[in-house]
Amino acid sequence: MANSEQASTDECLVSRMRQGDESAFEEIVDLYWDRIYARVLQLLKNPQDAEEVTQDAFLRAHRGLANFRGDASFSTWLFQIATNLAHNRYWYWWRRKRDVSMSLDQTLGADSDTTLVDVLPEDREDPAEESLTNELTRRVEECLPKLSRKHRDILALRIKENLSYEEIAQKLGIRVGTVKSRIARARESLREKLGGEFL
Repeated sequence: MANSEQASTDECLVSRMRQGDESAFEEIVDLYWDRIYARVLQLLKNPQDAEEVTQDAFLRAHRGLANFRGDASFSTWLFQIATNLAHNRYWYWWRRKRDVSMSLDQTLGADSDTTLVDVLPEDREDPAEESLTNELTRRVEECLPKLSRKHRDILALRIKENLSYEEIAQKLGIRVGTVKSRIARARESLREKLGGEFL
């Protein structure tokens, strides 16, 4: 699609979204999901984080539509939101040293054959992290029943059954864009119910 055609399509979809047409939001998701996800994955190098950031980007764009003045194209604005969220996620983990890595085959010294893998303990969470993970798991299980049935069902298909977007769409008889936007909304609703301490 030529840039002028794309801009015209985007303008039409944005106008429909502003009028409350939810199917226009799903069309935007269908149209840009793969490109936004690819960009975010390139930045974060982690598929799960990239999926969450991509979903958040679409939700932020939808909620912040009033802030879109049209100075740049809608796609440029959407990509900027996604890029900003990805950078925020990256720096969040960087500050926690999640990106530090070294070879496990590295020897402990020039005169030693002992490697890091020989002396490192099994990869387990420390007691504080384990406690937080257990608390988060407990709170998620507590909050899931409070979600709408539609949101509970789609999260179960994605997270518990590990189905792809395409498989969920086929199972529910809905479009892939609908699946993606519904999962994004379900996760946002779950976050709200979990409260600020887990965000």
